[in-house]
Amino acid sequence: MPKVGLISLGCPKNLVDSEVMLGFLREGGYEITSHAEEADVLVVNTCSFIAPAQEESVATILEMAELKKSGRARRLIVAGCLVERYRKEIREQIPEVDAVVGTGELESILRAVRGEFEPPGESTALLPEYLYHDRTPRFLATPRHTAYVKINEGCDHPCSFCIIPQLRGRFRSRRPESVAREAASLARAGVRELTLVGQDTTAYGVDLGVGDGLPALLERLAEIDELAWVRFLYCYPNRVTSRLLETIAAHPKLVPYLDIPLQHASRNVLRLMKRGSNADAFLKLIERIRQTIPGVSLRTTFIVGFPGETEADFRELRDFVRAAEFDWLGVFGYSDVDTAASHALEAKVDEETIARRRDSLMSLQRGISARKLRARVGGEAVVLVDGPSRDTEGLWEGRLGGMAPDIDGKVYLTEFPEGSEPQPGRLARVSVTHSTDYDLVARVLEVLEAPPPIPEPAVGAGLLHVLG
Repeated sequence: MPKVGLISLGCPKNLVDSEVMLGFLREGGYEITSHAEEADVLVVNTCSFIAPAQEESVATILEMAELKKSGRARRLIVAGCLVERYRKEIREQIPEVDAVVGTGELESILRAVRGEFEPPGESTALLPEYLYHDRTPRFLATPRHTAYVKINEGCDHPCSFCIIPQLRGRFRSRRPESVAREAASLARAGVRELTLVGQDTTAYGVDLGVGDGLPALLERLAEIDELAWVRFLYCYPNRVTSRLLETIAAHPKLVPYLDIPLQHASRNVLRLMKRGSNADAFLKLIERIRQTIPGVSLRTTFIVGFPGETEADFRELRDFVRAAEFDWLGVFGYSDVDTAASHALEAKVDEETIARRRDSLMSLQRGISARKLRARVGGEAVVLVDGPSRDTEGLWEGRLGGMAPDIDGKVYLTEFPEGSEPQPGRLARVSVTHSTDYDLVARVLEVLEAPPPIPEPAVGAGLLHVLG
């Protein structure tokens, strides 16, 4: 069987696309390999959301092009968001690339690999419309006990800094029945933790005419016996409804965790971003969330250095972060993408100031995180065991419900009860013994349950070590 190796760059939404392409390739007779030197075909699924992601994508393509020249690989395919922006330029400037596959052309990956796919012209005027479903083959790139499920694609929000609508098309939701069937299938294949993703998961079902689509879907998924945890990522703040919060609070399998990218807190900057709202409104929302869901963990992201952001705006953002006390926080320096509406704004902030503000905000959050985690020392918690630590030999690692996979901190497990063999995908009660700025250290007191019997994987299930 010919072998294909795939590098997936960017967010979990892009990872799902990679898994779908691998599913099509595996169904078409290709073997999946995690060793680049063994691959007959190399695929790079790119990200192009901000400048650093675009630079990483280009560097990876060039690295794989060199490997194609000197190694076994005979074909190089470039897929994903970078193709939607630079389809023609990729083909003209990197001759080693044999085919390009946009975000709306995932079903064509097999033909692209075989040299049978020619996209209809070089224009990107037609927005992507593809949306996978429960019968689409997937080859999981995550550990077997955890998986992502994309519930919607594209976006209709007018945020001036964002080009996702250009890269992913208009907002569109999967049918609830399709999501539920896929979730049940993954659970039967051994998945214990399900993470729902979409550019705005809180808008799920709006285009289908379904009111409270996300809460209704979560209630449905909470009834799947084999699942232990269900979470979702990326809430738009004005769509966090009382029904959504009450649903999370009512179901133990729905982990108390919300990721709400607020982007800023200054009314002036939020207006320029075409998002609206202000710090006071956000603080009231946070208070309502914490009152409704005891013990909830909150994550957000901010952009600093947006055109027009003054020192007063940045001080307001710092004051807001200090008052809100998020559990997890990410900070991005503004990336001036030429096709975004914000590119036309004046009063650009220089790179040195952007870096200073980013470091200042992360330093503030580091102290908040360290203090909140230190308060957990001496207490007990429930963790999902992920497996042997990738950072420290001899230790295992897991996560609290308030820690999303590959995004937030970890719990390093120093010891297990005598006679209890560590196993990924099991829930365990632990005693927290130490903390760092972003992680915890704990010893396992009790393994709470054994995972259900896992049958032979269904088509598309399995473990991929992503190249890179």
